[in-house]
Amino acid sequence: MKIISTKTHGVLDYLMGVLLIASPWIFGFADNETAKWIPVILGIGALLYSLLTDYEFGMSKTISMKTHLTLDTVSGIFLAASPWIFGFADEVYMPHLILGILEIGAAAMTKSTPSSANSNARHIHAA
Repeated sequence: MKIISTKTHGVLDYLMGVLLIASPWIFGFADNETAKWIPVILGIGALLYSLLTDYEFGMSKTISMKTHLTLDTVSGIFLAASPWIFGFADEVYMPHLILGILEIGAAAMTKSTPSSANSNARHIHAA
């Protein structure tokens, strides 16, 4: 069920990006370099592709919302699995797992068409 608007998802994107970047220090795992850098890099990536997304909070609107949601899903799966992929699950796994699942869930519940009148998709289809 798609209950999250693209506008709400945009707010969540920027909040999640900042939370991912800050999570090693918030949740106390900054001493493990691998565990630290995975969410930091994914957070920076999320902020960058959010700026490029064709939705209410995108700036250049060069990637579709469907592509954005796919990136969110892949990022969430990777984040959730990273403690086991990279072997630091014995030290920390819960922040990666929970934030990854939240990312996947938000992507699964978000509408794929922006409601904004200034979206490129609407301009293309109207032409």
